[in-house]
Amino acid sequence: MATYQEFIQQNEDRDGIRFSWNVWPSSRLEATRMVVPLGCLFTPLKERQDLPPIHQIDYRAKMWACNFCYQRNPFPPQYAAISEQHQPAEIIPQFSTLEYTITRATCHPPIFLIVLDTCMEDEDLQALKESLQMSLSLLPPNALIGLITFGKMVQVHELGSEGVSKSYVFRGTKDLTAKQIQEMLGLGRGPAQQTQQQRGPQAPQQQFQLPSNRFLQPVHKCDMSLTDLLGELQRDPWPVAQGKRPLRSAGVALSIAVGLLECTFPNTGARIMLFLGGPCTQGPGMVVGDELKYPIRSHHDIEKDNCKYMKKAMKHYEALGNRAASNGHVIDIFACALDQTGLHEMKFCPKYTGGHIVMGDSFNTSLFKQTFQRVFAKDQKGEFKMAFGATLEVKTSRELKVSGAIGPCVSLGVKGPSVSDTEIGLGGTCQWKMCGVYPNSSLGIFFEVVNQHNAPIPQGGRGYLQFITQYQHSSGQRRVRVTTVARNWADASINIQHIAAGFDQEAAAVLMARIAVYRAETDDGPDVLRWLDRMLIKLCQKFGEYHKDDPNSFRFSENFSLYPQFMFHLRRSQFLQVFNNSPDETSYYRHMLDIEDLTQSLIMIQPILYAYSFHGPPEPVLLDTNSLQPDRILLMDTFFHIVIYHGETIDQWKKQGYADLPEYENFKQLLQAPIDDAQEILQTRFPMPRYIVTQAGGSQARFLLSKVNPSQTHNNMYGFGQIITSSSQEGGAPVLTDDVSLQVFMEHLKKLAVSSAS
Repeated sequence: MATYQEFIQQNEDRDGIRFSWNVWPSSRLEATRMVVPLGCLFTPLKERQDLPPIHQIDYRAKMWACNFCYQRNPFPPQYAAISEQHQPAEIIPQFSTLEYTITRATCHPPIFLIVLDTCMEDEDLQALKESLQMSLSLLPPNALIGLITFGKMVQVHELGSEGVSKSYVFRGTKDLTAKQIQEMLGLGRGPAQQTQQQRGPQAPQQQFQLPSNRFLQPVHKCDMSLTDLLGELQRDPWPVAQGKRPLRSAGVALSIAVGLLECTFPNTGARIMLFLGGPCTQGPGMVVGDELKYPIRSHHDIEKDNCKYMKKAMKHYEALGNRAASNGHVIDIFACALDQTGLHEMKFCPKYTGGHIVMGDSFNTSLFKQTFQRVFAKDQKGEFKMAFGATLEVKTSRELKVSGAIGPCVSLGVKGPSVSDTEIGLGGTCQWKMCGVYPNSSLGIFFEVVNQHNAPIPQGGRGYLQFITQYQHSSGQRRVRVTTVARNWADASINIQHIAAGFDQEAAAVLMARIAVYRAETDDGPDVLRWLDRMLIKLCQKFGEYHKDDPNSFRFSENFSLYPQFMFHLRRSQFLQVFNNSPDETSYYRHMLDIEDLTQSLIMIQPILYAYSFHGPPEPVLLDTNSLQPDRILLMDTFFHIVIYHGETIDQWKKQGYADLPEYENFKQLLQAPIDDAQEILQTRFPMPRYIVTQAGGSQARFLLSKVNPSQTHNNMYGFGQIITSSSQEGGAPVLTDDVSLQVFMEHLKKLAVSSAS
């Protein structure tokens, strides 16, 4: 019999799914008392080596009964020859996830529309142009590509014309509808429109050869001319007076890009890739004025409602995000600047469309260059790790309903018998659209148990869920991936221990973090922290073992024991604490937590810390000030940063040059070990994390000190009021903070959980 841990891991590897509860309470009343909602973290396109692609073909019929609607259905004709010995993949237990290739659907090449800011320093622009020229070689030759550049004006470049570079110029202060853009660019007139109407939706292949698309050309046709065009691009020629910001029309440029794709390739896999070197300073979507004496808004300004442009800009970008999403187009934002660029206002574009957000200081850094290259990463079959225009439908057996989803998606507003009235995240639907999907894209999906308390489910009964993901593969094929899962019901009034045994604290922590961030975006920050605390106290009261009013008697079983710690770190994290972060940074961090899979999300909530010393092999250590020992090297992975920290003694030895002496070869190896491990993480993660090497007392040690549990601070380092434990005698470094430590947090938690007053 496999342990729950093994069962959970097998299900994640096979189906890309992790539930907060793996045994479900069989009545609505009991489910509401579980505190952590019944939900799952689902990664629709999780990479699998053994997924058999099943092509749909037709022969003669048999019958099967559906677990969801109880209807009897004929088998498709290709199953005429099935028997007990000769089973189709669908009824073999290990194929709970299957993928079908729809052979009837037309194959579309992917479309990449580059929207490029020219108001940046020459070296930044030069580096970006080189990255873009390099990316042309990574695209499939039949991919369509287009180029829009913008500064004070917006230019849509023609790529079909040989020898002469032509572009259409638009004012950066006036927004245009898709219809106006269509007329001004002369799109869809004459034969192109006719052919499309006569032949119906099956005819897009025709359209690719027509002259109406001189703005979007196959890479193999315009490779040379686009390389030359990028090479000739200059900085925006409009003069920028002293004390002014350049006039940058990002809002209009993005609007034209959305309109161009909307009227040429609706419902086809396409990416708008926006490269931004600063904030939008004029026209629709403007986030700050052009006078430098007025800084861009901060969290403090947002709290005081002192943001002149923010609400109007958000409305503009949210409308663009919705338009792009309804057409199945992705919007990526690559923003590199030393100040904010307005990501806070623009976040809806990538959020609704499943686009990437990449944030850096300059386009001329290896951080940006390597991250950008990874956008075009390929799998073992040499195909892009990106899919387009996905819809996810969730079906439930009668005892369950879907409350909503949180992640990189928009609601399709499809009502049905499996839609709950209670909403968590994007609710009121059983279908969502994800325009950009990758192997790590994950949705948090929440469920409600609707079975009444007085209508028991028979012993041994199971609840069923089915996730149907239809998407355009990067090869252009339409595919359908179907994952069907079942879990046992248990009566919580008698068998609460069965339900408790199936608790997955890691999945629960990530799902609660998503709800908290969703609330923080819409409600007030302090309220979210109070809500998280209340939920944690209730969970301790429900599943902890204790005697009333005796905090020392409190015990949690092993599969709950880490949950309070995750909540402690989540409360202190940059997802909920905005101090010391700009609104752009907060939006970026929250976006990443909302889209990543379980493992990466957990690293963001509670970073991983490894210690390297002469006392043995590298080992994971507690994220605690006690782990900061003078004779250790630490490697911390926060997802966004990789920090290597040399303890005081190690740092002194290094400065004295011991690593260069042949007799101290082992010290040289010790210094190298964390660097090698860090490289391994740096080579695979997207976006590439910032790499920091620092030492005790170094200015960049703050990245580590802000994350560790402050069990030793300037308040207790001399033993004032401190209970001396074996670990605190070992040393460790005090952190200058007034934050409470995990130990104090746990003491308060136990006190509140066991109190008869609460």
